[in-house]
Amino acid sequence: MSTEDEKKQRKGIYLLPNLLTTAGLFVGFYSIVASMHGRYQAAAIAIFIAIVIDGLDGRVARMTNTVSDFGAEYDSLSDMVCFGLAPALVIYEWSLSHMVQLGWAKLGWLAAFFYAATAALRLARFNAQCDIEDKRFFKGLASPAAAALLVGTVWAADDIGLQGASLILPSFFLTLTAGALMVSNIRYYSFKDISASHRVPFMAILAIVLAFMFASLDPPKVLLAGFIFYALSGPALSLRVLNKHKPRIIPGG
Repeated sequence: MSTEDEKKQRKGIYLLPNLLTTAGLFVGFYSIVASMHGRYQAAAIAIFIAIVIDGLDGRVARMTNTVSDFGAEYDSLSDMVCFGLAPALVIYEWSLSHMVQLGWAKLGWLAAFFYAATAALRLARFNAQCDIEDKRFFKGLASPAAAALLVGTVWAADDIGLQGASLILPSFFLTLTAGALMVSNIRYYSFKDISASHRVPFMAILAIVLAFMFASLDPPKVLLAGFIFYALSGPALSLRVLNKHKPRIIPGG
């Protein structure tokens, strides 16, 4: 390869992974617009689509050997929109904006801002420590999972006919809890040690098929239940580790 070709390669960016990141950014922006027009189910579904895309772009970049610093920074900025700003605005428009009825108007948008700020801090910490952290675990709840808790609640509640105005306090505490979990030191399993190129038992494929079938029965409730379980798995893992290392007191004879 000539020097001129090398310069062109350095100046250019890889199309496929960045195209996926752009698609994720688009659906995140669409979620914001949909929530502003009261289309909360569409807004929530858009965030879940962004979660799927976010899981694909990095893997596609590694599989096609197109990992780049530009792609990593672009993906992080897209994540801030999709899993930081968009969920905060969705939960605010759906429920937290109604806190004015309780005389706590400022607390509604402050809670939404807290979530957005903690998502930014979570992403910044991840970028700064990604080279030294154990790849098998996340420190703090990942921003896509936190976003799924918020918009999954909106989707499931809207699906059964519950209005955000009737769930003001649960939405408020859920928003604060999701934000706090993102910046906590609680460890969560990352699933990054699972590779698509590795062999898996036949029953694992059957389990995936059954999971898809189960999720298709009632997507909003099943997805919300799954992410609630994942959010609780971190504290459960931490308690298990603490109990394992807790010194045992041997009673005297």
